[in-house]
Amino acid sequence: MIYNFDEIIDRKDTSCVKYDALEKYFGYKDLQPLWVADMDFKTPDVIIKALKEKADKGLFGYPISTQKTDTLVKEWMKKRHNWKIEESWISYVNGVVPAYSAAVEAFSEEGDEIIVQTPVYFPLFNHIKSNNRKMITNPLIEDNGYYKMDLEDLKAKITPKTKIFVLCSPHNPVGRVWSKEELEELAKICLEHNILMISDEIHADIVFKKFTPLASISEEIADHTLTLNSPGKTFNTAGLNCAYAICKNKSIMKKFMVEAQRRGITSINVFGYVALEAAYEFAEPWLEELLVYLKNNISYTKDYLTKHNSKVTFLEPQATYLLWLNFKNTISEYNKVKQKLLEEAQIALNEGTSFGIEGKGYFRLNCALSKNKLEEALSKIVTHF
Repeated sequence: MIYNFDEIIDRKDTSCVKYDALEKYFGYKDLQPLWVADMDFKTPDVIIKALKEKADKGLFGYPISTQKTDTLVKEWMKKRHNWKIEESWISYVNGVVPAYSAAVEAFSEEGDEIIVQTPVYFPLFNHIKSNNRKMITNPLIEDNGYYKMDLEDLKAKITPKTKIFVLCSPHNPVGRVWSKEELEELAKICLEHNILMISDEIHADIVFKKFTPLASISEEIADHTLTLNSPGKTFNTAGLNCAYAICKNKSIMKKFMVEAQRRGITSINVFGYVALEAAYEFAEPWLEELLVYLKNNISYTKDYLTKHNSKVTFLEPQATYLLWLNFKNTISEYNKVKQKLLEEAQIALNEGTSFGIEGKGYFRLNCALSKNKLEEALSKIVTHF
């Protein structure tokens, strides 16, 4: 491999949430952090080089996207996901979560219903409630560790007040890559009820099997889908606040952008555009090696837990670097599992219940770190569980 993913970088005291906010969120300073979904790998050198060149010019005024920016996003979607989009379908925002919140406001009224599939990325909950909408859960079905959609439950929960369906694709935290057939069935239901589909596809590049963007399936689905994405997870540039929305339907995009502008989320960090362009133009070789390293880390985790007869289990994810660890066969009381992880194992993981009540008994582990550091964490887990 050309790139060194084994390098250990000290992230303490770098204003890093993952390391420097441990005491704030967990009550302990000296924990090994495997929680926040960013990577402990250095951002690709080609991106760092581009950022340095921009910084050396000493000009940090208001930026704007260019024809090159649009072209690179368009070409990336075609090359990585076989999705043919037009440059006119793209609009830039300062984050997927702010964009999602703006979409909730733009396409529903107070009291309207928005459906999410739990367990799921918890900020989706917050922005439904903060916008005074009603959250309806369509829990995923777990069958021997394999998660699938419960479309019968979805049909039963749709009412005239259901305005938006939120898709997490690939799914965080369970790591599913939804098949084209699953997405077609889901979309058919939403189309029949004129429900807008918001598809959070921020993990779309970190996949270990074929990924299908929801809006790529058909013209009709594309006309009813707002896709949100960013290079932030893929290239570890989340702190540069550059994301984008894609929508074929001009009316939907216009309505979304009116709300996005009202909220002031269309002003992109000057370095955000630079990082996006460098990533999509030059960093694909780095991504290919990253995927190999992550896949090896996932397999290593599975083998390590098995070898040490740990009662902690997980289904190997089809996407993301997030492992949905099942602690149900360890200690019966969930709070005691949490306490033991913090006080004895001294590891910070995301609590499963933060992703919905269906996450009780689970914790999410971020395995995007050096193999040596991963082994250190796994050793602590098998020692105590």
